[in-house]
Amino acid sequence: MLVSKLRVADVVPTIGWTAKVSRTVFGQSRRLVVKVGSSSLTHPAGGLDHDKVVAVAECIAAATQTGRQVVLVSSGAIAGALAKLELKARPRDLATQQAAASVGQGALMRIYTEVFESHGLVVGQVLLTAEDVVRRSHYRNAQRTLYRLMELGVVPVVNENDTVATDEIRLGDNDRLAALVAHLVHAEALVLLSDVPGLYDSHPRGSDAALIADVYGADDISDLSLSGSGPLGSGGIKTKVTAAHIAAGAGIPVLLTDAARANQALMGADIGTMFHPTGKRVPTRLLWLAHAADPVGGLHLDSGAVEAIVSRKKSLLPAGISRVSGDFHRGDPVDLLDENGRTVARGLVNFDSSELPDLLGRSTEELARELGSAYRREIVHRDDLVVLLPK
Repeated sequence: MLVSKLRVADVVPTIGWTAKVSRTVFGQSRRLVVKVGSSSLTHPAGGLDHDKVVAVAECIAAATQTGRQVVLVSSGAIAGALAKLELKARPRDLATQQAAASVGQGALMRIYTEVFESHGLVVGQVLLTAEDVVRRSHYRNAQRTLYRLMELGVVPVVNENDTVATDEIRLGDNDRLAALVAHLVHAEALVLLSDVPGLYDSHPRGSDAALIADVYGADDISDLSLSGSGPLGSGGIKTKVTAAHIAAGAGIPVLLTDAARANQALMGADIGTMFHPTGKRVPTRLLWLAHAADPVGGLHLDSGAVEAIVSRKKSLLPAGISRVSGDFHRGDPVDLLDENGRTVARGLVNFDSSELPDLLGRSTEELARELGSAYRREIVHRDDLVVLLPK
């Protein structure tokens, strides 16, 4: 993994407790999610590497045949289409990414289908958007589909639905998607397969680089600076550490290693970097808000509102807001900022940004009398809000 400018401390906030778990969890868990990146499935110049895809599928098939339920989150659709579309590099614009995904997804699923069928197994394609793991109606549908597939003995193959996603509702990388899916299906473990054996304390090509075997919390890797991604993928070490934090923060142990060691990883071997659980399960939309949502605006709060939200677990009312920034609509994620401009929380707002200036600093009772009962509601309800700073 590349190590340079971005500090890990900026990616992984401090967590208050840690649960130490043995690596045997990755070999014994009855339900787990395995994510494999584009670089582990494609040729360096683009196009699917048939042998690499087969190798990963064989490992998943072997685990499934022992009675385990495995959800495979697979990248590779866009990268797999580059050669077919005569594209020299991963496209940057969304329209071309969507076109490539529509071509590559079929080719990728064809190989998976053939390999799993040779083992008497059936695969089912599940394409998800950010809304499918956040909005309750979508979330429940996605969860029911994945559960039913596993009940039927089918191996779900999940990818972000790039062909319909927009810039505003994209997760943007399958590492975060894998963490959210692991939470969605109540997985006991998450395995992130990459192109290097794990997380290192310096560039892995250096002679002095040492593998970091265990991460119990942010302090263990706070001195590292991370960046970089391969030419074919959308992720990098930043997204993998973020994904590991998302899952670990929800009580799910995570193993980061390379695809060449997939079989060992699924047997619980002492390899790779293990991120130990640092939190407990929370509602999926709150997990998304804290780690995967891109805020589209900000609400600037006075000290009283900050104290009410952070310490007293209250909803945000218009009386505590001093200023609004950004252009957003009802239901969008927004940051809640203190008087120094620090983000203290994030939530789903109940009003458009254009409506808010006339409401600021006023009580809900006053607004209800003047404008109607619809204005009695909170600006951000407590159930749709997550605190991001320690108490």
